[in-house]
Amino acid sequence: MAEPIDPALRGEVEAWIADDPDPRTAAELTAMLSSNDLAGIKKCFSGFLEFGTAGLRGRMGPGPSQMNRAVVTRTAAGIARYMKDRGLTSVVIGRDARHGSEAFARDSAEIFAGAGIEVYLLPRQLPTPVLAFTLRDLQLDLAVMVTASHNPPEDNGYKVYLGGKVDGIGYHGSQIIAPADRQIFDEIKSIPTIKDLPRGNQWTILDESVIRRYVHSAARLATKAREITVVYTALHGVGTETLRSVFHAAGFAEPILVSEQAEPDPDFPTVAFPNPEEKGAIDLALERARDFDADLVIANDPDADRCAAAITENRSGQWRMLRGDEVGILLGNHIAEMLSPEARMRAIFANSIVSSSALAKVAHHFGLRFTETLTGFKWLAKVEGLTFGYEEALGYCVDSASVNDKDGISAALMITDLAARLKEEGSSLSEYLDGIWRRIGYHATKQVSLRFDDLSLIPPLMETLRAQPPQEIDVTGSQEASPMRYRFHSLDDLAQPRDGLPPTEGLRLWYEREGSVNSNDKIRMIIRPSGTEPKLKCYIEVVGDIDEGEIIERIATASGDFISKFLTEALG
Repeated sequence: MAEPIDPALRGEVEAWIADDPDPRTAAELTAMLSSNDLAGIKKCFSGFLEFGTAGLRGRMGPGPSQMNRAVVTRTAAGIARYMKDRGLTSVVIGRDARHGSEAFARDSAEIFAGAGIEVYLLPRQLPTPVLAFTLRDLQLDLAVMVTASHNPPEDNGYKVYLGGKVDGIGYHGSQIIAPADRQIFDEIKSIPTIKDLPRGNQWTILDESVIRRYVHSAARLATKAREITVVYTALHGVGTETLRSVFHAAGFAEPILVSEQAEPDPDFPTVAFPNPEEKGAIDLALERARDFDADLVIANDPDADRCAAAITENRSGQWRMLRGDEVGILLGNHIAEMLSPEARMRAIFANSIVSSSALAKVAHHFGLRFTETLTGFKWLAKVEGLTFGYEEALGYCVDSASVNDKDGISAALMITDLAARLKEEGSSLSEYLDGIWRRIGYHATKQVSLRFDDLSLIPPLMETLRAQPPQEIDVTGSQEASPMRYRFHSLDDLAQPRDGLPPTEGLRLWYEREGSVNSNDKIRMIIRPSGTEPKLKCYIEVVGDIDEGEIIERIATASGDFISKFLTEALG
């Protein structure tokens, strides 16, 4: 016999049903009560969906623990209270094409309008960078983007940006950080009921002019129009229309579209995960590139704030997707080359701690300032006067004065501009990247992720690593010569930082090659819980001479295999 539902829990569910503005999710909960579905009820009522520095993100479904109209309405009401307390009076709302996005945007508009806030809506489903641009372009106080970015089809989310200076922090159109996230969450939890919240119906639907301004702002980043054949996929997201407009405005030929993935589709039918980083996600694009003998493949994630690129290797002629770090180094070197001597004096480059150490070396070569931040564009965007910033997870900011966030559209144009210039010169992105490696050393990076169904397993695993990090990484077999081992050297606890960065949960481990006298012969390994997904992520970097590039790549792969096995065994 099924365990009965506790009367207190039943009362909580019934109260939520009575307050739910969506008849569909209310009916789902009612059916769970009727069938005594305790497991289903507990999944829906395991606490209010956490509001953090990424806003909200979670699986669609009924109850306070999932994404639905009741949760979004409470969230909008909490944000409205936060705004009113600080004299913030205007908001712009954007949305992608995921299930529920249109309803979430409308509920938010009604709640903000009902609270007396001036509300602007983007006219249709559009990329996140357009929303971030609009916040700054119209000089508004706050922006909300309804999106779950590259998450699975059953998820949705709610991302929040602030326009100016709030509580002493300069946001300049960037994502919220602490303490704003906690202050907003406190306001959300203080909303007793949503049925009686005032709802308005007065807002402004923005016209095409703001979108045109974004398009022309991005298009000016290209140096000049050149001939190049590009294959593009939006991965069923909202990037196609805007990217085509930007390419046209910059004078580039129409990209060849992966037609099966060009139009928005919230079910993402051709990919297992709508993330360019996932294995197989850009296979259709690569197939199209081979068919058309293309020069470059570009992929955006569903809300087009991330950008991936694929090229043919000079040595093998085979197509391969560039790592996020490689795109970051290509863009950084390209931007540094284009800066005037006066601009170089003012310029500052930045990347996140989990990204490659190579950008710092590029910046040093050109005499530019460089800084490192915690993971996430919410931190990179706080670097004053940022000239170029990136994180290895395919996020690039190439024009912070226009979009103070990662922008997959402008990054796509800039990598295309570089590829076209090199093609005109009889070179390629592959040769250009090799030239950078010859100057600063070859940097191989590898990411390993462990997905968790039970997040409670992550904290004790991190404590185990703190107390007993692996003392040796044996990468024997990663080259044909003698055995190769890397010995543990040191550990940086990112929760107790010594480099001036804010504390964050994570560990940075250093290993040195046994018997080597080369000070660069190291493995850097960073292990941290993901901030947006139920994962533990491991970031590996191995540095060496470009002539040993293949060996270094194999060492990075072997290191990833080693730490994956170590963590799996530690979990039992």
